Amino acid sequence: MIKHLGTAIRLLVIFMVLIAGVYSLTVTGLAQLLFPAQANGSLIRRHGQIIGARMIGQSFTGARWFDSRPSAASYDAAASAASNYGPTNPALLKEVKTNVATFLKDNPGVKVSQVPPSMVESSDSGLDPDISPAAAYLQAPRVARVNHMPLSAVRHIVAEHVRGRFLGLYGSPHVNVLEMNLSLLAWRHRHHV
Repeated sequence: MIKHLGTAIRLLVIFMVLIAGVYSLTVTGLAQLLFPAQANGSLIRRHGQIIGARMIGQSFTGARWFDSRPSAASYDAAASAASNYGPTNPALLKEVKTNVATFLKDNPGVKVSQVPPSMVESSDSGLDPDISPAAAYLQAPRVARVNHMPLSAVRHIVAEHVRGRFLGLYGSPHVNVLEMNLSLLAWRHRHHV
């Protein structure tokens, strides 16, 4: 029994070193070598300060910005979660109705039938950084008006940020809200608006 216990302890130590040490260092090193931006959180920096991450949604307040998708986690990465409301839950129906009303109020001229589901339903993680191109184009007139920009310039910013399906097969076309809002800010600075 002692002989088997000694062997088991040695194997445990060997595998702990291999799995917790060597494997982790190898994967981390390869990630840093091959995908350094993603391995470090896809952070976006401006003037040396971190202002967000490409892979984590955030809230934008004010009519001058493109709105993000609603978040059940209030965009808190530590609390990432969906609301877990079922399709017949009255709380979900209330949330969707409230979000539709807010979207219509913020974007005059948009009809209820045009409101994309992604703008009224929280994402599964609560941290989705992207919206559909349709949702961005529906917000373009408001964003242009509030920022005193030509509508064509705002639509051009949206078009520049549309990303297609992964490998041409998976997912849906999408736009990153933070990147679009940074492009809006850059346009305003270039044109002194």
